[in-house]
Amino acid sequence: MESQESQEAPDGPGVDRAFICASFNQDTTSLSVGTKTGYQLFSVTAVDKLDCIHKGVECPDVYIVERLFSSSLVVVVSLSMPRRMNVYHFKKGTEICNYSYSNNILSVRLNRQRLVVCLEESVYIHNIKDMKLLKTLLNTPINPTGLCALSVNHSNSYLAYPGSATIGEITVYDANNLSTLTLIQAHDSPLAALTFNASGSKLASASEKGTVIRVFSIPEGQRLFEFRRGMKRYVSISSLSFSADTQFLCASSNTETVHIFKLEQHSPSQDEESPTWSTYVGKMFTAASTYLPSQVSDMMHQDRAFATVRLNMFGLKNICALATIQKLPRLLVASSDGCLYIYNVDPQDGGECVLVQKHRLFDSSEEQVEEKEEENPEDVAQQQASQSYAATVALPSTPPSSTTLMGYSEDGGAQKGEVFPEHEFAEGPVCLDDENEFPPFGHQMN
Repeated sequence: MESQESQEAPDGPGVDRAFICASFNQDTTSLSVGTKTGYQLFSVTAVDKLDCIHKGVECPDVYIVERLFSSSLVVVVSLSMPRRMNVYHFKKGTEICNYSYSNNILSVRLNRQRLVVCLEESVYIHNIKDMKLLKTLLNTPINPTGLCALSVNHSNSYLAYPGSATIGEITVYDANNLSTLTLIQAHDSPLAALTFNASGSKLASASEKGTVIRVFSIPEGQRLFEFRRGMKRYVSISSLSFSADTQFLCASSNTETVHIFKLEQHSPSQDEESPTWSTYVGKMFTAASTYLPSQVSDMMHQDRAFATVRLNMFGLKNICALATIQKLPRLLVASSDGCLYIYNVDPQDGGECVLVQKHRLFDSSEEQVEEKEEENPEDVAQQQASQSYAATVALPSTPPSSTTLMGYSEDGGAQKGEVFPEHEFAEGPVCLDDENEFPPFGHQMN
């Protein structure tokens, strides 16, 4: 068993960088980072400080680490055993369970009802209350990056993953009722990024070209918005993230620019009330678009970025998220250079976002330090220009157990021959945020 799990690990960021992987939790209150020596969890609820919540050393070379909201449940996958998923209660210092799969684990997603494990050609859906495997989706289209998204709203638990390996088709699956909802023809090229909004009512997608980002209604699959990230070059979009209120959507890539789009419908009545020159021009283009090729017509209806961020790096992998920190909207960017960047976002006027804090996640000795971004003349001028908004920023002052729950077997499921016990672990309702009640695995397996 062990030798199979330690075969060649999935491709990913080089382990010589500051960290191997990073992810924000479902409500963007914490950042999880996988490193050579284990993993670390940071609180991102303040601008001027970055508290290390936990440092896990259960296994080295962590390339997947996902925390469930603000609970103590964390899912970890290591490069040394890429077929094994370990679930820990980090505050108690215990291992809840571990599962072994037939191939390398490429991604893990979780909400309060479901835990989803994605392999290259299969998807496993677990009940998070007792970790029983509920469904195995076999022979899914080849998905070499493990691309998938799970709505954080557990009342619907929508799951999205590629429906094709050659075009940008999205399969939307109901992980609660275990049935397919719809297929969305989103892009001409294969998919590169997917994300749900907080309620699970909208799904954003981007293709490998990275020039256009589209937003669809769920479960209907109707196209609602189309945003153009750029025209000059194809890029690799690394992350998409909605704001909590679904008013904004951010996208980061392997370029130096992060784009923030505003999800707003342009009302015809508003255009009539303010007959400006731009309104007339817009109407002219709308009328002309009916006579143009569909590709050109689509481009004319695409909205541009509402706000942008210029990073001081190029070609490094990063993830972005929109959060409300200390009552103000912020953009968070965690980069593989080992830093977390926090920017102010002006929700009214947009434009270039202001960098307000840079946190170094760890130095060479992996001790957390904080540093203020060094100011250059351009940054000073930019901050002075945005002083009316930026001035409102309030800056406040044991080893795991050997318990192993091998997977329930279902036609090629987790480790055939090892069957999950029939009895339920959870005797009562599960309260995920109460450390005295969660997780429900309260006893050892024999």
